[in-house]
Amino acid sequence: MMMRSAFRVPCMLRSGAVRSRVLANQGAAVSLRLYSSNPKGNVLDAELKDIVSRIKIAPNKRTGESMDKMKARLVYQSRKRGILETDLLLSGFAAKYLKHMSRAQLEEYDNLLYELDWDIYYWATKDYEQSPIPDRWRDSEIMRMLQEFTENKEKEIIRMPELDKF
Repeated sequence: MMMRSAFRVPCMLRSGAVRSRVLANQGAAVSLRLYSSNPKGNVLDAELKDIVSRIKIAPNKRTGESMDKMKARLVYQSRKRGILETDLLLSGFAAKYLKHMSRAQLEEYDNLLYELDWDIYYWATKDYEQSPIPDRWRDSEIMRMLQEFTENKEKEIIRMPELDKF
């Protein structure tokens, strides 16, 4: 007898809350979270990675974009992520650092914004049990800056910055 397993995949609601959608798959009767707390993996990790690869969007290759246009786009993309926690972290980070970044730093930050929101959040907060940081971001200057910003050493209340801060 063939059993079905269920994968819970986070889907965004307009409020920014996360709910789960169940995807059925052939196999053992197991229910897994997409962001598993088991860093050592499990039998169905390959299937989970397949789901994640279908969720991710390939980066747009922009050519000839001016620095001003790129910064304006990155401001928007930092503020309108869809998950409030990531919106707050990235918009505050962008308000503090974006205007002083070099072209190379802007391109690296642009690449970071193509990652999944919860992954960015977990990497920024150094919660590698929820989402291990991939090698491409392990030695990243932008990731280090984001993690330092996220520590909030000044203990400021994090709010969405006004647009004149960018």
